[in-house]
Amino acid sequence: MATWNPWQEMEHVRRDVHRAFAQAGSQANGHNGHNGRPFPTAFLPGRAARAYPLVNVHEDAQALYVAALAPGLDPAAVQVTVQENRLTIAGEKQRLSTDIQPEAFHRSERAAGKFVRTVTLPVEVDQEHVQADYKNGLLVVTLPKAEQAKPQQIPISLGA
Repeated sequence: MATWNPWQEMEHVRRDVHRAFAQAGSQANGHNGHNGRPFPTAFLPGRAARAYPLVNVHEDAQALYVAALAPGLDPAAVQVTVQENRLTIAGEKQRLSTDIQPEAFHRSERAAGKFVRTVTLPVEVDQEHVQADYKNGLLVVTLPKAEQAKPQQIPISLGA
């Protein structure tokens, strides 16, 4: 009588799931994936899916601040929009030089192409007063909080 091995069983399940994703990816793309992967992955070729641009989000009592690391972008080619509680940064990062043929590269880690990044905001913002500044490869979006999202000081009354 054979003994049951849970690790072997999990390996069978992993292979079945991988096979299902591979088939779904090849059907969706009309071929066997991208770079041997079941699905094409994000903006950076040869890497796992990764959001671009990378962002930090922080806040103070008056506003939210989104700092997006986006070197080499033309600020005129970037669209920043706010709708409900979502900030969207979209644009296209151009190749540095179009006269270099792809086969001439030994290494190409600085990807180019279109991107869209949507960040869900933790509080409601005043959409009319959002500002975006781009300097030294950093896009900083200042999103003033809506009045109802700002902390309110509650006076404490002394009981009689």
